[in-house]
Amino acid sequence: MKHFLFILLCLLFSSAHAEQPISLPPKIIQLAGNPAPPLKLSDMDDNLYDISKAKGRWVFVHFWATWCGPCRKEIPAVNAVAEKFKGTKLDIIVINTAESEDIIFNFLGIVAPDLVYFRDADGQVTEQWQPRGLPATYFVDPKGKLQYVALGGRPWTDPQYLSFLNTLENKAEK
Repeated sequence: MKHFLFILLCLLFSSAHAEQPISLPPKIIQLAGNPAPPLKLSDMDDNLYDISKAKGRWVFVHFWATWCGPCRKEIPAVNAVAEKFKGTKLDIIVINTAESEDIIFNFLGIVAPDLVYFRDADGQVTEQWQPRGLPATYFVDPKGKLQYVALGGRPWTDPQYLSFLNTLENKAEK
C-alpha cells in the first residue's frame, strides 16, 4: 500500500509540474519545430539583428509590405505589441519585404512612427523564410526552432493574442 501511495504521489507531482501546452488563439498554427532559417538584417539605424544570437528568447518574426491591404490594417497592432514587449524576453522583428526606404518611411511615419523595422532590400531573407503570403508571422522558440505561424493579419492587441504572447515571453529562459 505504501508503494502504491508513493507511486501515486510521484505521478501527481510530475503531472502538476509538467509543461502545460500553450493555448493557441484562432489561426495560430503549430509547426513541427524545425530550425529557423537564418535572419540577419539591420534596422533603419544600422543596428544589426541576428536571430542566431537570440537563444533563450522567443522571437516574433513578422513579414509585411505597404502594398498589402491586411498588412496596412494590422501594422498599428504590431506597433502596439512591439511597444508592450520592448525590453522583455520576446523580440518583435518586423521585416518589410523588398520596398524602398522612402515608401516604408512615408507609410510608417503616419501609421506607426515609433516602430523599429528591418528592411529586406533584396528579398533574400524573405526567400529563405518562404512565407505563404503577407502578412505572415513566425514564432521562434528560445532554442531557435519554428514553433508557430500566423498567416494573414491578426488583431494582436486582442486579449487572446496578448495572452498567447505573454505566455511565450514567460516561457523564455530567465
